[in-house]
Amino acid sequence: MKSTRRKAVTAAALTVLALGGTLAATAPASAATPTHYNGACGAGYDVIRATPIRSSQSAVPATTFVTYNSAAGKVCAVTVRTAPGLRVFMEVTLDTWPYSSGEAKDSGTYGSYAGPVYKDVPDDGQCLTWSGSIDIYYNSDNGNCT
Repeated sequence: MKSTRRKAVTAAALTVLALGGTLAATAPASAATPTHYNGACGAGYDVIRATPIRSSQSAVPATTFVTYNSAAGKVCAVTVRTAPGLRVFMEVTLDTWPYSSGEAKDSGTYGSYAGPVYKDVPDDGQCLTWSGSIDIYYNSDNGNCT
């Protein structure tokens, strides 16, 4: 399949996900996620997944959001703190799986969020993989397969 057609098919699959559909056992972000997406990826990006990062006390100090923009054909990820505060180590990564097309990553000491990081829509047969960290706490997930 030509690359342009593959990207169009993949973009259509991600559009289904962004509109609440499912593909390869994926689900949209839950409305109960304690952290709210902050719009850091820009206009036209809709949340398609949210992965909470839990601390040892079961609090959720941050959530990693994966977003999709159908017009741009891009996915974006950002790790957002539940309550902005003093600068702490934070990180967000976004990649493809089962083989990597080159990890997009942002890490440093931040007061409210890490990222955004962007990648092209994954090729056919690929999934997205993402992770987020805040202080010593970490969580990762994968899905949104095409």
